[in-house]
Amino acid sequence: MADRTPPLAVEELHALVAGGEIDTVVLAFPDMQGRLQGKRFAARFFLDEVLEHGTEGCNYLLAVDADMNTVDGYAMSSWERGYGDFAMHADLATLRRVPWNEGTALVIADLAWDDGSPVVAAPRQILRRQLDRLAELGLTAQVGTELEFIVFKDTYEQAWDAGYRGLTPANQYNIDYSVLGTGRIEPLLRRIRNEMAGAGLTVESAKGECNPGQHEIAFRYDEALVTCDQHAVYKTGAKEIAAQEGVSITFMAKYNEREGNSCHIHLSLADADGTNVMAGTAQDPGGMSELMRHFLAGQLAALREFSLLYAPHINSYKRFQPGSFAPTAVAWGRDNRTCALRVVGHGRSLRFENRLPGGDVNPHLAVAGMVAAGLYGVEHKLELPEPCPGNAYTAGFAHVPTTLREAAELWENSAIAEAAFGDEVVAHYRNMARVETDAFDAAVTDWELRRSFERM
Repeated sequence: MADRTPPLAVEELHALVAGGEIDTVVLAFPDMQGRLQGKRFAARFFLDEVLEHGTEGCNYLLAVDADMNTVDGYAMSSWERGYGDFAMHADLATLRRVPWNEGTALVIADLAWDDGSPVVAAPRQILRRQLDRLAELGLTAQVGTELEFIVFKDTYEQAWDAGYRGLTPANQYNIDYSVLGTGRIEPLLRRIRNEMAGAGLTVESAKGECNPGQHEIAFRYDEALVTCDQHAVYKTGAKEIAAQEGVSITFMAKYNEREGNSCHIHLSLADADGTNVMAGTAQDPGGMSELMRHFLAGQLAALREFSLLYAPHINSYKRFQPGSFAPTAVAWGRDNRTCALRVVGHGRSLRFENRLPGGDVNPHLAVAGMVAAGLYGVEHKLELPEPCPGNAYTAGFAHVPTTLREAAELWENSAIAEAAFGDEVVAHYRNMARVETDAFDAAVTDWELRRSFERM
């Protein structure tokens, strides 16, 4: 990775702590679900002790379900192994202020075992490994994520008490691109935009979306690891700001039967000089380089087998409905939103967009999958088929997985995944899917109650 100036230099942190402006430092890492987990430290203690030596965290944090229940099946963490600790070491390139929490800074941690070896199943480490493989070719991945969410006028506590049903969306109708619609909740959107800028993110825009109360705030692309870290910071911060404003937001992939929350991921490749190596020649600036064609062909080859990385939960697969702007076809097209992979831009802005991920995606895992898939295509010099020129929903392409169970089986049996990520990572995330499907299979849903209580 290239050297870069962190949003907040450690020397600045020392001065801010000495002046009483910063009193708390959050040290956190992205877990399997993409959530930030960690500790809040007294700032002086962080500087005196944690900065050099790190801290510890229970290794069950990479071996629990979404409800933080301990579950079986994980090799790295269990009752039999005693639920020990791993070490959390600050990556100072991620140090930043978090304006939505007074007097607070945040830094992302990397995880290691007692002997200093990395925790290979940690999402950030998984991404680092794929970026290292890319770096061996002299390339870096430039990534942007487009994350949608729905705003409700209810607080999180009110939503919990209501069973997340009957909530009041912040907008009552489709406000896609509506300036009036975003204006209705501009105080919230403005605060999120401005305070994310204060945390070192480069904000581009905010716009309304299709589902009532649905919005998107976009940020400028950056190097892959930076974008994924910022994605995690933004997602946590936006929820915290919403809670402070007495409202709630959800990033779940499919809240209701209308349009789901997507997280389209844009990716391009750059060489050591920062030149986009996906672009065609000067004579054909709208074309694609041979490297891009192989890289994109790799996406198609691995798409079904890597769907677990792009759609990691039961609810994720509810998005994949025909005519919903969420993809169902393993296909690519030029500026074609019916395809799973959409090529956009030209020249230095040429890139492709993966439209599978929803708002519930773990960005570190998804981007790791995209890089690994692309490298597979490059290494095997895969040929790119012709683009889909029309409606991919009805064109007869292979279908993306329709359930988490199907995706998990494809992942478990994938030679591409085993070669790129290794047995430990494949088994770890296969178990995550098993835990999720077992929990869903044991649940009685409100749909079943409505169907069966009286009429069966």
